[in-house]
Amino acid sequence: MRLVIIAATGATGRHVLDQALDAGHEVTALVRSPGALAAEVKAVRVDFADPDPVALAEAVRGADAVVSALGATSKAEAGIAEAGTRALVEAMRAGEVRRLVVLSAAPIGTVPTAARPDKPRHEPGEGWFMRRVSGVLKRVLREHYADLAAMEDVVRDSGLDWTIVRPPRLTDKPAAGRYRTAVDGLPR
Repeated sequence: MRLVIIAATGATGRHVLDQALDAGHEVTALVRSPGALAAEVKAVRVDFADPDPVALAEAVRGADAVVSALGATSKAEAGIAEAGTRALVEAMRAGEVRRLVVLSAAPIGTVPTAARPDKPRHEPGEGWFMRRVSGVLKRVLREHYADLAAMEDVVRDSGLDWTIVRPPRLTDKPAAGRYRTAVDGLPR
C-alpha cells in the first residue's frame, strides 16, 4: 500500500512511520525536517503552517491513504492542526486521494466549535475518572484542543473517506498488541 505520513518525525508520527515500514508499505513522509529521517525513507519537505498547495497535491498524488499525526507541540503552534489539515484535504482532492486517517485526542468529542457548538458534555463510555482527567486537560490544553476540534470539523466536512483516532493515552512503550476500541465514544 502507498501511504503518505504527515508529521513522521513527531512523537507519534515516528511510531506510525516505523510500523508502516515494518509492514512493508511504500511510504512518503511529509515533514518539516527531512534530514531527521533515515536516508531510505522518501521524504518531502512541507511546512504545514504555510504549505505550497501545488507541491502538497503532488506529494500526495497516487497514495492509497494519508495518515496524519499533525498537531501543535507548543502554544505558539496552536492552529497548525486545523490549517494544515485544511491544506491537506484540498491537496488530497486535487491529487485524487480519498482515504484520510488523522490523530486527535480522547476529549475532543466534547470540545465545542463554531461549526458544532452543541457537542455533548461527556463522551459515551467516559467513566468518572476520565471525566475528571479530561476536564483538567481541557483547561490546561485549551488552545491545543480547540485546534484539534476545528481540525476534526475540517475532516468531517471534507467529503473524503476518513477516520479520526482519539487515543486516551499514548506512550513510548513497545506496542502492547492488544487494544480496546469504540466507535463514536471512548472504550471503558
